[in-house]
Amino acid sequence: MSWCVYLTHPEVKVDPDVPVPEWCLNDVGRERAAKASFLPFAGEIRHVISSGEVKAIETAQIFAGRMNVFHRVLQFLHENDRSATGFLPPEEFEKTADVFFAEPGQSVRGWERAIDAQGRIVNGIKSALRHIPENDPVLFTGHGAVGTLLMCHLMATPISRSHDQKRGGCWYRFDKTWLTTQTGGNLRWTEL
Repeated sequence: MSWCVYLTHPEVKVDPDVPVPEWCLNDVGRERAAKASFLPFAGEIRHVISSGEVKAIETAQIFAGRMNVFHRVLQFLHENDRSATGFLPPEEFEKTADVFFAEPGQSVRGWERAIDAQGRIVNGIKSALRHIPENDPVLFTGHGAVGTLLMCHLMATPISRSHDQKRGGCWYRFDKTWLTTQTGGNLRWTEL
């Protein structure tokens, strides 16, 4: 079987004065990202692909550097576009994210619609895999919301926050064929 792993960036330095895509990992996040290179699948990974957001790039670089594999950045694998609101305090962010998942066909406060973000991440992953040998395992480093939207697609289940990770720095493994067959069964996030 040919497979991939989707890994989300762990903890970041939250700075309301810096655009969210430019946030970097904090010390705890870097330490947890380093753990990824010791996971059971790590030695088999042949390609590392990340979104263009700083925190995802840093997560990928830590892994790729330790495993000595090439890292590629694909801009369209970014988190759902929330630039309309920018930084939101945690409680307000969680309430807005709840609505984002609950109403996937609607733009919540100007955010990218969940169904659009899902289509983008699924098509982005498919496109990336077209240029990689079928049997090469791939690690994608990215973000919680689009990782959850990808998971829902792989399982052929409606978009729901019930499938969201509980904290950053989680991963799941999926077969490449599930992008088309949507027979992913009961995928679950595993924490680093």
